[in-house]
Amino acid sequence: MSGNLYPPQFASSSRHLDQNLSNLHKCSDTRRLLQIHSQIFRLHLHTNPFIASKLIASYSLCLLPSSAAAVFNLVPDPTSHLFNTLIRAFAQNSLPSLSFNTFFRMQLSSVKADSFTYPFLLKSFSGSVHTIELIHAHVIKLGFLTDTFVPNSLIDSYSKAGESEAACKVFDEMPVRDLVSWNSVVAALVRAGDVSDARGVFDQMPERDTVSWNSMLDGYMKVGEMDAAFDLFSRMPVRNVVSWSTMVSGYCNKGDMEMARMLFDKMPVKNVVPWTIMISGYAGKGLDKEASSLMDQMEEAGLELDSGAAVSILTACAHSDLLGLGKRIHHKAKRRKLMFTTQISNALIDMYSKCGDLDEAWNIFEGMEDKDLVSWNSMVHALAMHGYGKKSLELFARMEEEGIIPDSFTFVGVLCACTQVGLIKQARRYFISMQKDYEIVPRIEHYGCLIDILGRGGLLMEAYNLAKSMPLEPNAIIWGSILNACRFHNNVGIAEKIIDELVSLEPSDAGNFGIISNIYAAAGKWDGLAKARLKMKDFDRHKLVGSRRIELNDNAHELAVEDRMHPQADRILRMLNRLGKYVEKLGYAAEVR
Repeated sequence: MSGNLYPPQFASSSRHLDQNLSNLHKCSDTRRLLQIHSQIFRLHLHTNPFIASKLIASYSLCLLPSSAAAVFNLVPDPTSHLFNTLIRAFAQNSLPSLSFNTFFRMQLSSVKADSFTYPFLLKSFSGSVHTIELIHAHVIKLGFLTDTFVPNSLIDSYSKAGESEAACKVFDEMPVRDLVSWNSVVAALVRAGDVSDARGVFDQMPERDTVSWNSMLDGYMKVGEMDAAFDLFSRMPVRNVVSWSTMVSGYCNKGDMEMARMLFDKMPVKNVVPWTIMISGYAGKGLDKEASSLMDQMEEAGLELDSGAAVSILTACAHSDLLGLGKRIHHKAKRRKLMFTTQISNALIDMYSKCGDLDEAWNIFEGMEDKDLVSWNSMVHALAMHGYGKKSLELFARMEEEGIIPDSFTFVGVLCACTQVGLIKQARRYFISMQKDYEIVPRIEHYGCLIDILGRGGLLMEAYNLAKSMPLEPNAIIWGSILNACRFHNNVGIAEKIIDELVSLEPSDAGNFGIISNIYAAAGKWDGLAKARLKMKDFDRHKLVGSRRIELNDNAHELAVEDRMHPQADRILRMLNRLGKYVEKLGYAAEVR
């Protein structure tokens, strides 16, 4: 048995290691690995390339790439297999520069790269088009395109880098293609959103497997063409859980919960994935009772949530303000000790903050042992959105002190926080800092926040000039914020400049003329008021009915404008009338919008 594991000269002295060595490359227990490594070292087997490769693979699984490199450096004559194993270890641990350095070291030695070297190297640089092109040129030079394993990896790498044309070019130039080649180019086109082209390739395939069919289903699902997806699904020779789950997900995304549930119920075998998709689909549509009922059925089926399922459902709860269901997931996560994962904690912070329970969001944040950038960003935004601008900025300062590098999304929250407390000077300073200190190019959200705070502060001309001079095209939200500021500060001149911009962006929104009518009325500009009123009549005033879903005592309620279908509609309207009269007594008046 030992002769199959390593050369005969080591067999007699290490027979007791046979069992450990056979699965060493799969070992992810650091303590056990160190014990085995110690035995190997005592027996002087650490210089054997075969055993060393197993150690490197195991250290990679244990997320110890430096130890993997140390093992490699003790082997006097590394083989191509050993070089490849180290390149793969660095790739698995997201260390592309070290992967490339190892490849370069291999080139300088007498060891030649083989068909496994390039696929492992490409995995390190799946997002870097320039590096992929360099590797591609090297592959052509050495003649490795004839080995399907290498060009298949190139197709996949170009695809993940967003270069579907380059992926197709590799495919077209392949002298020999296998099923993986065809599947890879179909997946590349699907990933790029070119579903029609993907279907063209799919129809030309000499043979197909379940992966081929599932790729096309995924493509149709992503672009919302569920009729085409169903037609393909009905003709599949073999369906697996992925096939069924894709269809259920597609119909959930489209809002056809009845069709999604029908397919879900027909599934011959279900794992946690389709259950998660269906529960998240219900939660995302605000269907709390259906989601909770399905959770009960999932438990009865003997399935438990994993971290991915918990995050998916929590995200849906955050979207639909379903605090009760979110709390239930929180309880389950605690019970299954999933709370120790950063991803779940981040999802809970997001859910609680969007559902209005900021205290619980803060408690989770403060209780986290390992906070990542998403954790900090979520809390900075949550505090800002709930009106705690000062606390949000204090948290940002603490974030910088702890050495966390902010990103573009962080500064959206920071600028929103400045808006909440009217800190115009600080907003300007943060806007400059994000560019100067962190080399972040401002997006339209950053400009929008700064323009909003300038408008609120009465600096209307500065806000207007910034909107006109910004390198991005201002949207209706930006012009609308300035128009609202004009209403608050009674500035007719700038409002008249802005209204034309808004009409060109929102030609069917008569509400903009409602605002400028109020501005004219406040300024006593009766001619302007009359003209604005006339223009309002030219617009179609039949708008989509506004609605809002709220949760009360674990029940979701849909409330819509002029809707009397709710069973307690009369009581709700009486309460609204009382509130209206109370607000009027306090001296407030309704806005025309």
